Amino acid sequence: MVVLRLPSLPPRVRRKLCPPRSACSGPTSLSAGMPKPCTAPPPPGSPAGWSTPPPPAAAHARARSTASTCSHGQAAACFARHDADDPQLGQPLCLDCYDHGHQVVWNYFSGELWRRTKQAIDRHLAALCRRRGIPFVRVVTASGKVRWVPPVRVSHGKVAEMQRRAAVHFHVLLRLDGVDPDDPDALVPPPDGITVDELKEAVHAAASRITVTTPPHPDQPEGWLVAWGEQVDVRRINTAGGELTDDKVAAYLAKYATKATEATGHSFTRLTPATIDDYADLEGDHLARLIDACWHLGRPTHTDVACGATTGGDRQDSLDTKPHAYAGLRRWAHMLGFGGHFLTRARRYSVTFGLLRDTRTTYRRSEANDPADTVTVGTLTYIGSGWLSEGDALLANTAAQQRRKGRRIGREELAHEAWLTGAAA
Repeated sequence: MVVLRLPSLPPRVRRKLCPPRSACSGPTSLSAGMPKPCTAPPPPGSPAGWSTPPPPAAAHARARSTASTCSHGQAAACFARHDADDPQLGQPLCLDCYDHGHQVVWNYFSGELWRRTKQAIDRHLAALCRRRGIPFVRVVTASGKVRWVPPVRVSHGKVAEMQRRAAVHFHVLLRLDGVDPDDPDALVPPPDGITVDELKEAVHAAASRITVTTPPHPDQPEGWLVAWGEQVDVRRINTAGGELTDDKVAAYLAKYATKATEATGHSFTRLTPATIDDYADLEGDHLARLIDACWHLGRPTHTDVACGATTGGDRQDSLDTKPHAYAGLRRWAHMLGFGGHFLTRARRYSVTFGLLRDTRTTYRRSEANDPADTVTVGTLTYIGSGWLSEGDALLANTAAQQRRKGRRIGREELAHEAWLTGAAA
């Protein structure tokens, strides 16, 4: 097994020890730190984890500057050491230089970028098998059709984490398996000639080539470029002992299962036209501008406004009347553009939650200390709603009427008192 990491930071974002960065310097493409690819050795399934940090959200490359400040008068670099709880951590050095729109687009399309990367890894290994003369495997599908499939299969388990800088971060385990022609679902070692080194090579090749050019948008007719960064670190996971064991990696991924936007310092529920103005602000802090970018870019395509958060005419009763590629940005504005599930996996990577529930139920029913005649009832039936008797209904309705009358009288008294005060003045 191997672990992949790639801690790449968006340009001009603070971290504990801020590295020198020139004003408004950014990559030519939005690149998220490429995750560290994890590759697995022959025994079925050594997971390999790889973390994919977010994009450096600068959509357009800018020439490096030797000036000490950017065009907005903000420091171009930060050399201070920050405490772990410093609120400046994860904040852009200059809010006006930072491309918030590109970051939310990266969050939104990061799942597609991962899907294409995984396909490229599979295709690279299949082509390698052809070049090395490793025969494909003949399998019969459930419908009776005969297929020739590559002799190796890469399965993954992926956890998405929202980082403090408000960019999604992936932690991925990769496992390299073989294919059993008699039982395609069985876990078997990969064939001779395909090892962790080949999986590592496939990950590097896919990470360096795969990009996603998003569909055209009124604000960006050529679309945005979404790609991984250049830093790729592959580490092997040992099942028996060593620095990285499978138990350690499982615990490492488990801690991210409960993290959402709380890591950014805020927690939101789904935003609506009635609540968006409370959170989005084109001139606000980092999070407010990201939410504004989500709402603005996710507007109906026929609507063209300068700001998606502060223009009243852009508040639609429905999120989008016409479907388009960016419509989901409004639906997922509370997640800063990321609309994927926090935990995804390949079909053959692990057991399903349904199987776990069935197994747990079977175990509880077969426990030795349960009486043999115990019947577990797991079905709830709707009987009805309302009061049990007419007397209960009368009491409840009378209390509600008295409450409404008391509130009305209170409002009238307050209005009368305000009128008297105004008249006396």
